[in-house]
Amino acid sequence: MSVASNTRLGRGLGALLGDHLDRPVEGEVAGLALDSVVPNPFQPRREFKEEEIRELAASIRANGLLQPVLVRSAPVPDQWELVAGERRFRAVTRLGWSEVPAIVRDVDDETMLVLALVENLQRRDLGALEEAEGYRVLVDKFKRTQEDIALAVGKSRAAVTNILRLLKLPAEVRQLLAEEKLTPGHARALLAIDDQEWAAELARMAVEGGWSVRKLEETVRTRPTRPAPNEDAPDDRKRRTRPSQAVDPVLNALQEELRGALGTRVVVRRQRGSKGRIEIPFHDDQDLERVFALVSGREVSDLLE
Repeated sequence: MSVASNTRLGRGLGALLGDHLDRPVEGEVAGLALDSVVPNPFQPRREFKEEEIRELAASIRANGLLQPVLVRSAPVPDQWELVAGERRFRAVTRLGWSEVPAIVRDVDDETMLVLALVENLQRRDLGALEEAEGYRVLVDKFKRTQEDIALAVGKSRAAVTNILRLLKLPAEVRQLLAEEKLTPGHARALLAIDDQEWAAELARMAVEGGWSVRKLEETVRTRPTRPAPNEDAPDDRKRRTRPSQAVDPVLNALQEELRGALGTRVVVRRQRGSKGRIEIPFHDDQDLERVFALVSGREVSDLLE
């Protein structure tokens, strides 16, 4: 991606980057040792699909690297931080190259984040939550308004607002969205639910039942709160409820922290005395392996070797 191509996303990119877009590239293309280049610390994209990297590596093997990566000096001497081009960097690493063609440019932290956002948005590579996290950093760390961001990335202010609202969803819903088991449309429908446990339960029902966005929206409209005892739930199953118990604020805080850390609806149950149990649900085999890795610090594949 050339820096100038960012302007295709929105004429207001300069509102965030100022004169960075107009500066001439500093220096010629240089070959930098792969082990001297470290990832962009502000890279909004968290997941890089292996199949995409393989395809890009095959293209580079056949045609060469058509666009150098963009880097800046790192705080550590003789190291460089990627500004743009992480997919290309991963692809040439897969090919076993010892060096990567790069252009060195002096950019600040905010510019790094914006350029990484723009590069991914142009390719539609970012997930909805990754995009939301990028916007959140611009708002919280760099004190940019939603109007600034909307103008820069070529979206309406309402679109930016709606994306940021996804970060308010329960951890389990965010996990299903990140795994692409729910679409952003499903997630936006659940924003109307105030009860986070009910929102998470509806999300699970939507995934298990293969609900369309329209069906989930209709369910949210007609069932904005958890059904009363003996009342039909949206999936037409009778649900039994336990007698309500006094909420322990400490236990509840621990439960919420575990839900955020594991990305699933962890339940902490107190039993007699100081005993209790922790229930960690999972959706499928892949989700079980994900939770296992988070809890144990090991991959399931390590146990099978």
